[in-house]
Amino acid sequence: MDLEKFRNDVYEVTEKLSKNLKESDLPKLNYVRQQLIEMYQKNLVKINHSVLELICATTLIARGHSVEVEKQISDILVCDLFGKKGDGNTIIEIETGFTPPDHALDTIDYFTARIMSKIARYSKHCTKFSLATPVIGLVPIPKIFLMPPNARSESDVKKVKDLCDRYYKNPPIQYSDILNAHLHSIYLINIDKGFAKELDPQGYVDLTHNLLQRSEIEY
Repeated sequence: MDLEKFRNDVYEVTEKLSKNLKESDLPKLNYVRQQLIEMYQKNLVKINHSVLELICATTLIARGHSVEVEKQISDILVCDLFGKKGDGNTIIEIETGFTPPDHALDTIDYFTARIMSKIARYSKHCTKFSLATPVIGLVPIPKIFLMPPNARSESDVKKVKDLCDRYYKNPPIQYSDILNAHLHSIYLINIDKGFAKELDPQGYVDLTHNLLQRSEIEY
């Protein structure tokens, strides 16, 4: 653990990001930075993920949100970013595509199940739920989450649950959580230039459709 380097890095990033904010919003970004420094001291965060959180936090702050990172939202869930504005709130979960060595032979199924489980578990805790990923990544968005709940068939929900149950048993993903889950948007994070672009889920799927087809991901 190198606290001085981590602190220097997050200060450098926030200085760059602050150019995208009004001066009155800078304390909100500095608060997020301090949260991350304190969490690093507890060995709870790493610099690469923290940079992504700072970029997404800046986007929310510019839209009038107050932001917390690594916020506990239930007994078992901690979200990457929790933004609050007026009576509404938003959760952003960042996905880098990393899969552990234990799933080297079923990487796509594992990653897809993780995306499904996040949408199902986190979205019930907020007004708006979004996924974020670096522009170099590709997030498989299951078709069921492009539909409103009343258009989701029992067989489609069960198919999602069966895949999630392969990887998430303690606790399992509930049928009702899959049925009622919502995905508001996808953020594409440009790390080098320090900004995040928001797309609606259908727009993101259209953008990545050909790549998904070539991978034969059909969930």
